[in-house]
Amino acid sequence: MSTNVLRTADGWWVVRGDSAVPVDTKAATTAELIADRSAVREAALSDDVGTPVDGLVALSPVTTPCRVVAQMVNYRSHARDSGFTGDVPPAFFRKASGSVGGPAEDVVRPSHVKFLDYEVELGLVVGAPLRVGTVVEERDLPSYVAGLVITNDISARDVQLTKTQFYESKSYPTFTPTGPYLALLEPEEFDRLLDLRLKLSVNGEPRQDRTLADMIVRPARALTLLARFQTLDPGDLLLTGTPGGTALKAPPRAVEKIGSLLPPAARWKAFFKSQARNPHYLHTGDVMTATISTPDGRIDLGEQRTPVADAEQDPR
Repeated sequence: MSTNVLRTADGWWVVRGDSAVPVDTKAATTAELIADRSAVREAALSDDVGTPVDGLVALSPVTTPCRVVAQMVNYRSHARDSGFTGDVPPAFFRKASGSVGGPAEDVVRPSHVKFLDYEVELGLVVGAPLRVGTVVEERDLPSYVAGLVITNDISARDVQLTKTQFYESKSYPTFTPTGPYLALLEPEEFDRLLDLRLKLSVNGEPRQDRTLADMIVRPARALTLLARFQTLDPGDLLLTGTPGGTALKAPPRAVEKIGSLLPPAARWKAFFKSQARNPHYLHTGDVMTATISTPDGRIDLGEQRTPVADAEQDPR
């Protein structure tokens, strides 16, 4: 059975039900913890009664700096929402590791961002060096992936669309909430990946709900494609795409056709005027709740609850 690991300012903990047992390790980074699996196993088998989990303040179980890579449009439902009608070519982009935040930390919207969106994603935490040219088969996943985390690929859509700039629009501080748990899987548990269900709600209203069976490029294939040009090391993070249900959706075909006749400035002005009527974008005080688990709970990455806050105004 998978082992859920929590990180706090005091160190690493193995979660067992409602309690957590400290891991006797000198590991300061996720990579070092992955290399010290024996200490994790000892904590999991310990007779220690533990500390109540709800009394611990969880940090991101993925430490930074690290590489943060993401897959773009990787669920069929998201492809439909985005207006794709044919095959979607696999694509990747990078996020700054400074965007990684804790599972209960405020997501801070910069003052110039008006259209803030959510994207619940399964994060793969790399467990062994992935060198350029590596081919990863399904059976190889346990050799390259140490564990799983909940991530939320927060996106400033007005920056992303007008600048066609993924890196900036998704890399502001707090724009990758991660955790609460790093689920370290046993090799046989990788056969359950397609059973994992991703859910995200905003203020209790369901927005996203799909299993990995909706995924276009699955993890082994994604790692192979990424390894054509990108090296990954233990502790690096791959976000594997989001299901449909985000606030941003492609306009209807008729609207898109008319919009294409407008000059760029007028087109964006019209588009964002219509988006301003969309109630699904995030606002100050909203709380996003995200979970990823199998139906039987044998793999359960916990619950991520992140409030939305505005950046403090510049006093000048």
